[in-house]
Amino acid sequence: MSVQRVHIHITGIVQGVGMRPFVYREAVAAGVHGWVLNAGDGVHIEAAAEQTVLDAFIRALRDHAPAAARVDDIAVSLAEGTAGEDERGCTHVPAHDAAALEPFRILASSEDAKHTTLVSPDIATCSDCLRELFDPSDQRYHYPFINCTNCGPRFTIIRSLPYDRAATSMAAFPMCDACAHEYADPLDRRFHAQPDACFACGPHITWRERAEQEARIGATRAESDDIIERCADVLARGGIVAIKGLGGFHLACNAGDERAVATLRARKRRPKKPFAVMVRTMEDIERVCAVSGGERSLLAGSARPIVLLRRRPMSGAVYTSASGTDELLASNVAFQLPELGVMLPYTPLQHLLLAACASRGIGALVMTSGNVSGEPIETDDARAWEHLVEGGIADALLGNDRAILSRYDDSVVRVGARGTKLAVRRARGYAPQPLELPAADVTKSPRTHETAQAAGAPCILACGSEQKAMLALTREQSQGTALCFLSQHVGDVEHASALDAWHEARERACSLFDLEPDIIACDLHPTYLTAQWARSAAARHGLPLIEVQHHHAHIGAAIAEAAAYENFDVREPVVGIAFDGTGAGTDGTIWGGEFLVATLSGFERAAHLAPWPLPGGAAAIRDPRRSAFALLRQHGLLEHPGATRLLQGLGDEARSILDTMLERGINSPLTSSMGRFLDACAAILGICEHASYDGEPAIELEAAAGRARLREHGSDAVSSSHTHSTFAPFAYASDESWENRAPGHRENAENVLRADPAPLLAALLDGIASASDACTLAFAVHAAVARMAADVATAIARERGLHTAALGGGVFMNRLILEETWKRLEANGLRVLVPERIPLNDGGIAYGQAAIARARYGDGLPSA
Repeated sequence: MSVQRVHIHITGIVQGVGMRPFVYREAVAAGVHGWVLNAGDGVHIEAAAEQTVLDAFIRALRDHAPAAARVDDIAVSLAEGTAGEDERGCTHVPAHDAAALEPFRILASSEDAKHTTLVSPDIATCSDCLRELFDPSDQRYHYPFINCTNCGPRFTIIRSLPYDRAATSMAAFPMCDACAHEYADPLDRRFHAQPDACFACGPHITWRERAEQEARIGATRAESDDIIERCADVLARGGIVAIKGLGGFHLACNAGDERAVATLRARKRRPKKPFAVMVRTMEDIERVCAVSGGERSLLAGSARPIVLLRRRPMSGAVYTSASGTDELLASNVAFQLPELGVMLPYTPLQHLLLAACASRGIGALVMTSGNVSGEPIETDDARAWEHLVEGGIADALLGNDRAILSRYDDSVVRVGARGTKLAVRRARGYAPQPLELPAADVTKSPRTHETAQAAGAPCILACGSEQKAMLALTREQSQGTALCFLSQHVGDVEHASALDAWHEARERACSLFDLEPDIIACDLHPTYLTAQWARSAAARHGLPLIEVQHHHAHIGAAIAEAAAYENFDVREPVVGIAFDGTGAGTDGTIWGGEFLVATLSGFERAAHLAPWPLPGGAAAIRDPRRSAFALLRQHGLLEHPGATRLLQGLGDEARSILDTMLERGINSPLTSSMGRFLDACAAILGICEHASYDGEPAIELEAAAGRARLREHGSDAVSSSHTHSTFAPFAYASDESWENRAPGHRENAENVLRADPAPLLAALLDGIASASDACTLAFAVHAAVARMAADVATAIARERGLHTAALGGGVFMNRLILEETWKRLEANGLRVLVPERIPLNDGGIAYGQAAIARARYGDGLPSA
């Protein structure tokens, strides 16, 4: 018999997920000797056993890894300091020495290695902990911070790597003897669970109402239960409570109390934007919304995102909670929108609070981000008290004494009609898990850092967009691919406080993952705060700066994800359809209805929505009637009888001012934005004339179209087999007829195709003048836009010999336009790339910038 000794290095998400106790149990069960430890670059194992035992042990490390783990690589090599190597590089230990080998053990973590391991996102309360939470005989009965190695906070409490208690915000809570015994027992579920605690030694919830001078502390079970009951009472009376979660505060109220919801809207200055709700059980959700199998998996999974679900026809009327009490789900939670954002509880405190609320007949809570409008989500108790309670939004604060070290909002996802998971907002539960970037030539680094994964491989910082901002950092891999560390959703970086939050996320990612940027990529827009910082930082540190056009980044994100995950050849050009609200174009105008022939290295603008002036610029986003007026004026339609209502609503003075602005070109930038076009259609139809939140007019237009589709055909999905009589196509114009363009024809300023919406606008006005239903006309807009998108993209593809279309931009968050465009493109023989892991909206820009910057750097940094 011969014993072999090897060194095993496991990389991936292997810290904070119970990897070491798992390795220990597998080793003990198999009779493997040696040790395991955490290090900054993953988990290291030294293992000694017979060859067949070692082979089975190594297979088990991948096949049976903990559910929350992600094993990217298992490297096996010769153990150091030994002899007797065979042809496999393993070390032989004489048989008589095998019995003298030490039992398998867990060593203290090493801090010597580079911090290249991955960190688990926060994990929802597991079923074992949930059972204990409601078991009166359990030590942690009703403890609001119960957790184990399979669940609980991770990234939001980490100060540094490797992931050990001393490097988290739990360092402030020395364990009691009982918890310490569990923590030290490799066979216990809480072995090295860094947030492990109980009432005797751990964090406690706190409670303070507006009129109180001091906070109450839930140091015992009775005191903690009293606080939760008091919170439920306040919510039942229509109060608003700021509640501390894993990555920040929520503002909560009874979702069935119309007056409470209205009060929250008024105090938070959020008059129309839909609220997300937290519901106690899956059965309760199904009474409100239709839930597919894919949606059920997302709702109940460890990430516990907000899932956008289709509301049942009567979901605005009666809601029946699991307790059997009939309650109203207030109509002003999401008004007439067809979707509702729903999540299940993911912390022990949320489970306890929802149970207390259910006993009072409350079936659902509004749970919206705890922040002042335009500010980042609050994470600190004192600041939350000052801004949310003293600031007049909340009546009370349910906090705790465990510090949040990383600000994280809730993730938002949606399942498409094809069963695909589409990210809307990537944050808690998903970030900071890195995504792959496809292989690219990045060997020509301007300088080499010790932190680089491979010699000469640069780290790229991609600064993202201004709205729905995220940032990205890259780490090159030995096989030519790269990891892209996407930050959590930061929000709209339009003010100093939001920019501070962006910098906080950037600095934390650089520190935790030991990354120092060699290249900075940013948006082409001259006034984005993140782009301004990028230009300044690149100049200050002498780093290459790569400015990426906004819509190219959208399409680049789709290309990169498909090349990394779907066997798409990254070198293949695509016809990209980038529809959104705003993006700086290379010609000085505002783009947003674009057709690009693109690779990661570059793009051509092949077609676009015909531009029109946007009077007032950003003011036209808030007041879409301005855009509508300018569109109708440009196409000579202001005298149409169907425009009368719009003009009367504007009034004589406003019309005169707009006329003057447009005539003289005063603050009226040209735009080809599809988002602004849809806003204008909503205003023309009287569906939404003022935007109280980003995208509201287009969202209301989609909701109206869905109602028409549901009424006429029993589904709100667009179908090419049913086109309404008011349908009118776009017109197309260029130097020569599109059908007769010669193969190989290339772009110049004169021959780019323009999609002219004049026929559609005239048809809408005809419909208004004849008193057609506004919802039916809204549906006609969607049908026309989807048909135009598919027709133009198909024509470009056929002319250029392309086989693939890629979609990107916030307009494709619209279910109707996305599904119909996708279906038509496939019917025309094109493969369609739609990102799933990163948002289609501006949340995906940083990923696209990173992919494009890597490609352009490998090509020698060509101009934007």
